[in-house]
Amino acid sequence: MENSKSHKITKPYGLWQSKITPDLIAAEISLNDPTWDSDGETLVWRERRSAKGVLMAQPEGEAPYELSGNLDVKGGIGYGGGDFTVKDGLVIFAAKDGRLYKRYLGAGFPEAITPAFGSVAAPVLSPDNKWVLFIHTYEGHDVIGLVDSDGRDWPIKFMEGADFYMQPAWHPDGKAVVWVEWDHPNMPWDGTRLMYAVLEGDPPRVQAAQNLAGGPDIPILQPAFSPDGRYLSYIRNLGEWDQLILRDLEEGDSKVLVEGESLLKPAWIQGVVVQAWSADSQKIVFLKTRAGITTLNQVDVDSGEVNEIDMSPYTALSHPAVSSGGRLCMVADAPSVSPRVISTKDGAIKIHQRSTSESVPFEDLPTPYEINWTSTDGETVYGIYSPPTSTRYEGEGLPPAIVYIHGGPTSAVSIGYNLEAAFFTSRGYAYLEVNYRGSTGYGRKYRDALRSNWGNLDVIDAAGGAQALVDQGLADPERLVIKGGSAGGYTVLNALIRFPGLFKAGLCSYGVSNLFTLAMDTHKFEERYNDSLVGPLPKAAELYRKCSPVFHAEAIKDPVAIFQGEEDKVVPPSQSEEIVKALKANGVPYEYHLYPGEGHGFRKSETRKAFYEAIERFLLQYVVFG
Repeated sequence: MENSKSHKITKPYGLWQSKITPDLIAAEISLNDPTWDSDGETLVWRERRSAKGVLMAQPEGEAPYELSGNLDVKGGIGYGGGDFTVKDGLVIFAAKDGRLYKRYLGAGFPEAITPAFGSVAAPVLSPDNKWVLFIHTYEGHDVIGLVDSDGRDWPIKFMEGADFYMQPAWHPDGKAVVWVEWDHPNMPWDGTRLMYAVLEGDPPRVQAAQNLAGGPDIPILQPAFSPDGRYLSYIRNLGEWDQLILRDLEEGDSKVLVEGESLLKPAWIQGVVVQAWSADSQKIVFLKTRAGITTLNQVDVDSGEVNEIDMSPYTALSHPAVSSGGRLCMVADAPSVSPRVISTKDGAIKIHQRSTSESVPFEDLPTPYEINWTSTDGETVYGIYSPPTSTRYEGEGLPPAIVYIHGGPTSAVSIGYNLEAAFFTSRGYAYLEVNYRGSTGYGRKYRDALRSNWGNLDVIDAAGGAQALVDQGLADPERLVIKGGSAGGYTVLNALIRFPGLFKAGLCSYGVSNLFTLAMDTHKFEERYNDSLVGPLPKAAELYRKCSPVFHAEAIKDPVAIFQGEEDKVVPPSQSEEIVKALKANGVPYEYHLYPGEGHGFRKSETRKAFYEAIERFLLQYVVFG
């Protein structure tokens, strides 16, 4: 009926008509890694359109154009990232076929410079553009490789011996390099080593190498030389919070420039960037996160003075880079602004690319805010809440709610543009993203709380988030839904087991169901991750069985929709198939959607469209009408 006071139509929550359709979500492109060429005017970035990575370049005053042709630009180490580098008009990029390619700006075609075996990532050009350092993996063996930028000669092993490598960087004089390395069972946010090597010869080889910083419990992220070559900066976690460290290479001493902040992003991918030097080597810009919001800041190297750079209206920022002319670029978004590649100088912001058509009026997008609650064991837990939002509709009573559990589990959700949240809120659902214990951004103690507690604290915090919505009058207790993928899917299954009836339904995407087979079948990057999250085998075998959903699936009583990529190497289809078999045997209502050609996370537009269509039908059947 028509409400004359608000001029909105009163309609049951969950039945609101929305123009945020599965097609609209499927059309969204991702924007990554904006980087300046040496001329200070040409900007290069990577886009992902459907399932394909595309490299784009934009000279000053011109329209963007594609660099990568028919190739799929994608670093192939772990979860990807570290896709390209550009210097003096020469672009080197990694492709999904496992090769490095070169391409000059302007007219031309990509040419392979490495052979087709294994996978590559994180290419970086030497100061004279003659050599390329890169990370290579083949049959579980990771090395830093070196190849001439023309690809005339076979690549050589520059460094080997560690289990993993990331973020190589050349000194501006070409006579030294740094990189980050670590070994099993650590993950890169647990502890790494910052290595510094002096070079000699042609091709350059390591004359001497030393461990500058880091250790088994001290992670290091993103070493970066100052343009003048005097300094090396990097992010370090030592204690509860993170630090920005400055090492004077001439004097040999180090000092803390920034501390007491959340600076370190978990390196799930190669090429994570959170800091960038100014062209005059006098300042460093860096990102920090607090209460779900990322801000851009600048520190003076000599005085240590820190100032925040106003980037309003943007609340989520990534991959800052500074041109030789002092212009900043990054990817930025906000709850009402979809991700964009932007640049700024002297307060003037220029938009280079948009990830969406930006056709959704901001009044139809939710305004998220951080909430918290006290867990049953007395600890504070955090989440980001988005209310039902529509310019056309309003509901009566309390709305149904989606409780979203992020993956990782070391990742985190922040306050920014979230088209998935808007898909639900525009239909009359509330949406809560839970930053359960184990998430990054709330200090080392909060993140490490999940050690030996995966399958326990994450589940308690997911259920606690649902109860917090009820207690705070934000959701209908009879219409709660839990949703998650990967590690979040694991939490979904365990929450349905531990708290039957709390959730009306579950939505599980490529979720872990059997910790034993995961330890045997997953990719190298995470094959020892369970050592810290659960415990090492065989000692922790009893805990593995206790925390594996497949062994307790008879406790699941609520409907579940399972979504899985057929080519997933991280959480193989067998993980979903085991739980589906148990659900079928126990007579639990379920749906199983297996998507051909998809891996860990759905990339194809047609898959993403089908995914959201299936979810909408499932929720209507089991939650709205159920």
